[in-house]
Amino acid sequence: MQKILAVGPHPDDVEFGCAPVLIQEAQKGNLVKILVLSEGEAATSGTPEERAQEAREAARLIGAEVGFLDLGGDCHLRYSPENSIAIARQIRLDRPSIVLAPHLDENQHPDHASVGRMVRDGARLARYAGLEELRGLAPHSIGHLYFYSITQSFGAEPDIVIDISAVEDLWEAVMRCHRTQMKTKAYLDLVKARARFLGSAIGTSAAVGLWMNDPVRLESISDLTLSSRNY
Repeated sequence: MQKILAVGPHPDDVEFGCAPVLIQEAQKGNLVKILVLSEGEAATSGTPEERAQEAREAARLIGAEVGFLDLGGDCHLRYSPENSIAIARQIRLDRPSIVLAPHLDENQHPDHASVGRMVRDGARLARYAGLEELRGLAPHSIGHLYFYSITQSFGAEPDIVIDISAVEDLWEAVMRCHRTQMKTKAYLDLVKARARFLGSAIGTSAAVGLWMNDPVRLESISDLTLSSRNY
């Protein structure tokens, strides 16, 4: 059993970006937690209370635990040592083997890139035994850090492409939990179109891409049993 921690700046980011990956891991029996760093206080639609409740409903469908960590609120998530240490504290508490964070590209909501960077740094700081602010919590080294795209694709192709065809319907139900956000933009169509396009590249109906922070380590090339070759 592995523990997976997915960090989102706002109450719907994980759901739009990497929820099908989490659904599949939860179905395999792995422990999944979603950590949300705001309640969408600056959103055009939906109160913070509504958006937090939507996140709880979505987490239930995913099969995940959900927690909230206040780092200043929507549109105030600063990339800073203090916030990176706060993430490191959470990593020491949850002790995940896999961490998922927003892509570092800055051509998006400013909170997204900020959170990606603070999670990247927090994952490193979590293993430093001498960090004064974290004394009393045992150091923890994660195994893998991956970045996910929330509502757009970036210039570089994903490093890892995951077939999520088997959970497409459940993923849509998870995204529909965020009713307030469906009022402002066709997020559902945008995300599903991206998944279909990526899936077509590997010969499946839908896929989600992840970007690596570190190279994937193998003992032998034959450990890769699935192929994305589709021509």
